[in-house]
Amino acid sequence: MKQLLILSGKGGTGKTTVASALINLSNGKAFADCDVDAPNLHLVMNQLHTPQKTDFYGLSKANIDLKKCTHCGLCEKHCNFGAIHDLCVSEFECEGCAVCAEICPANAIEMRDYVSGEMMLYRDNEAIFSTAKLKMGSGNSGKLVTSVKQQLMQKASEDSLAIIDGSPGIGCPVIASISGVDYVLLVAEPTISGIHDMKRIIETAKHFGTNCVVCINKFDVNTTNTNKIEAYCGSISVPVVGRIPYDETAVMAVNRCQSVAEYPESPSGKAVATIWDEIKRRIVE
Repeated sequence: MKQLLILSGKGGTGKTTVASALINLSNGKAFADCDVDAPNLHLVMNQLHTPQKTDFYGLSKANIDLKKCTHCGLCEKHCNFGAIHDLCVSEFECEGCAVCAEICPANAIEMRDYVSGEMMLYRDNEAIFSTAKLKMGSGNSGKLVTSVKQQLMQKASEDSLAIIDGSPGIGCPVIASISGVDYVLLVAEPTISGIHDMKRIIETAKHFGTNCVVCINKFDVNTTNTNKIEAYCGSISVPVVGRIPYDETAVMAVNRCQSVAEYPESPSGKAVATIWDEIKRRIVE
């Protein structure tokens, strides 16, 4: 199964808008949302039914057995995260380091599996959609992203093209998303911060030896910066596969929880269709 990952160096570039359009245009049967901190692809893919949900266990958390506890106070004194107060462990502050369990003279503290998030699997008309949401205050987003991808690969057909909506930035979730994919489509915007973050994503993809292409969203907002993006990509041999203009139709589609591909005669609809043709030629055909 080939995997296409859509990324952006920062939030708000239109990554999910492009991802949902490509799923629509490709008649996608396997797709995932790996932005586990704030998943929203399911809002656009609103034809899907109620998902199958599974708890995700990340870091273990400390638990104090008050029947064994001698109230010596060593656990609270040595907790570098300030997670223990009056013999109660705060689930939001505990980082699972297990120092308290190691130093407890009464063996009154054990590390227990902690539900850090929830995985969701949608099935509809042979389509498989894998996503998850990290619990507030929890870490291990990279591990959860890996689990989302594994869930998709286990359930989807081997001959499918997996389209994956990644998370913004270049941190652990993005690194986990890039692992094993065939192509990264980077959605860039013609702003100073957009250019800066685009370069960081390209460098990250190259570090993992992953093919990378770029599309420029709202390119006509600042044509000078658009030209800078194209010049930079040309200098490092990264193809620019399309330009998407600023389009009120796209705004309307997002507000209606629809894909811009559902408006094929709109400027943005035509632009994403061209991008899909380029992607298909490179990764599918």
